[in-house]
Amino acid sequence: MLQSRDQDVSARGGVTTVQCAEITLPRTELEGIWSPEYLERLARTYWLWIGRISLGLLRVLYTATAREVVLRRRPLVLLRFFAPEYDVRPDGGTVTWRINRGLLVAPAGRGEGYLRMDVERRSEEPATGEVTLRVTSQVANFYPAIRGRGWFSRIGRIIYRFTQLKIHVLVTNAFFRSLANLDLAPSVVGNLRGSTPGAPDAEELEAVRRLRAEQGAGEPGSDREAEDSGARERDAVA
Repeated sequence: MLQSRDQDVSARGGVTTVQCAEITLPRTELEGIWSPEYLERLARTYWLWIGRISLGLLRVLYTATAREVVLRRRPLVLLRFFAPEYDVRPDGGTVTWRINRGLLVAPAGRGEGYLRMDVERRSEEPATGEVTLRVTSQVANFYPAIRGRGWFSRIGRIIYRFTQLKIHVLVTNAFFRSLANLDLAPSVVGNLRGSTPGAPDAEELEAVRRLRAEQGAGEPGSDREAEDSGARERDAVA
């Protein structure tokens, strides 16, 4: 089941859109993948999906401090995100990419919004042994450059709604449908890789805490740092 919710695109301020999907699967299958590592693999699978559905026109490059959605190659960076932030709970988890800048981001919105994926264990049917998951994608406080300013914003907001926003919703819903087979790509970074499926163990939770601490210590507060890290870029989809 797919659900979509978005706010009116105003002449000012950020835009928020939310897409949700509920996936029902056998409990035994879920227990085999219920760990922080698979949250990281879900993120990896999403970026791969962007490249696949765009027929290779869009590529996602990563560095130690950034994820970049580019049109074929640099310097056409459409969206630059800071490195992902993970939050793991007993009933699920979230991965958040805060928006830095890019050609699709208005100057006023640099560093303001985020893209977030959330997985939540919703309900279980003991009679059938099936569990329902809710997967949510949220783009919050995004300032689209295409909306423009001043008198043009009246036209730009319509253009945004029926082009960029429409494409985002279609792509996200198609991604949700692709999750039905649970074919998640291996993580390239592997920060959260553990050994205990079913529930995160102490080692895996410690990996999450360590990753947060490292991100806090090296918080990318300037574009210069993101550009410097480009020298370490691995030219791959991630």
